[in-house]
Amino acid sequence: MKDILKIVKAEVRDKYYDPNYHGIDLEARFKQADEKLALANSTSQSLAVIAQTLVDFDDSHLFLIPPPTNLAVEYGWRMQAIGDKVFVTQVKPGSDAEAKGLKIGDEIVSISGFRPSKKELWKVRYYYNALSKRNNVVLGVISPDQLTPRTLEINSEVKRLPQKVLFTSYFRLFDDFYEEKNDEDRFASAGNITIWRMPSFAIDPNMIDGMVSRAKSGGLILDLRGNGGGYVVTMEKLVGNFFDKEVKVADLKGRKKMDPSIAKPRVGNVYKGKLIVLVDSESGSASEIFARVIQLEGRGTVLGDVSAGAVMQAIQSSQEMGTDSVVPFAISITNADVIMSDGKSLEHVGVIPDERIIPTAGDLATGKDPVLARAVELLGGKLAPEDAAKLNKYYWKK
Repeated sequence: MKDILKIVKAEVRDKYYDPNYHGIDLEARFKQADEKLALANSTSQSLAVIAQTLVDFDDSHLFLIPPPTNLAVEYGWRMQAIGDKVFVTQVKPGSDAEAKGLKIGDEIVSISGFRPSKKELWKVRYYYNALSKRNNVVLGVISPDQLTPRTLEINSEVKRLPQKVLFTSYFRLFDDFYEEKNDEDRFASAGNITIWRMPSFAIDPNMIDGMVSRAKSGGLILDLRGNGGGYVVTMEKLVGNFFDKEVKVADLKGRKKMDPSIAKPRVGNVYKGKLIVLVDSESGSASEIFARVIQLEGRGTVLGDVSAGAVMQAIQSSQEMGTDSVVPFAISITNADVIMSDGKSLEHVGVIPDERIIPTAGDLATGKDPVLARAVELLGGKLAPEDAAKLNKYYWKK
């Protein structure tokens, strides 16, 4: 673990975009981490020490990707920050969570003694899904019809899978068991209005033109809720489908001079219909950049909740320790700040929607999606909130 810490320090020292390291004394900080490692008595504690050293930079894209294990833990529930609170958004059928009475719409006021918030929620996911997978979690929850919290000890489903190396973005660490269906499940219609749910920008950019071509003339609702980001080139390709001119997406501020992010217009078939973009607290990185470009260029309307505020550019440094027995790990290292055309960064700020719509606990509990329903209404259509919610089905992996 001390060797891993040395590698992490060297990579950050040489590659981090800010040569001043956000004012952090690199030598002192890593010396302190080295001393803490000497007191750690488990692998998870050691990894937590190394990970915390990077978390202290308060940078959304600087983090340790720990050595993968074959231990798969399904907690049986999902959560999300909505407005200023955290709510249960999914409960797996047949899980211990369901048996213990956890329900969609319950507000989570504590997780094993820690009070979650929008700003800190990613750290909770990171800890429980990457650093220290748990057999059980103790939740403090309040149901929509209750005034006082109740405590639930929920057991996890633990499986040992065949050994494999698999790294994942921390934005979707709690969604390791979420199964994406085919492209047909991403598209729906409300009359002459197309609804496109785009869960990630980690797709082949060559697919984008064909997807946008499915949009009807009545308007397009691009649902980026829960989209944690992905490939910059895919985002640039998507931007180019809505403009008949070259658009400067953002400037990149790193240690060295970097070319700006530019979106070139799609040749011959730019979509000219009305556009509404949906975002929430889990819309991060590339999805935030796209939504903000649409706002700044006056091309469409953004609805929903304030986005994640996790907008930096990073590279992944893959490493390994050992010879006969190899321990792989990686570091996500921020190599540039992303400055939008208004001269501002979205990091820790997020995209503020043109119309902020916050689903209530009751909306979650009764299966309603007021955000999508409002988007359809703005385009002249009609879709009941309960029908809108049915268009975003959650698939659990078996």
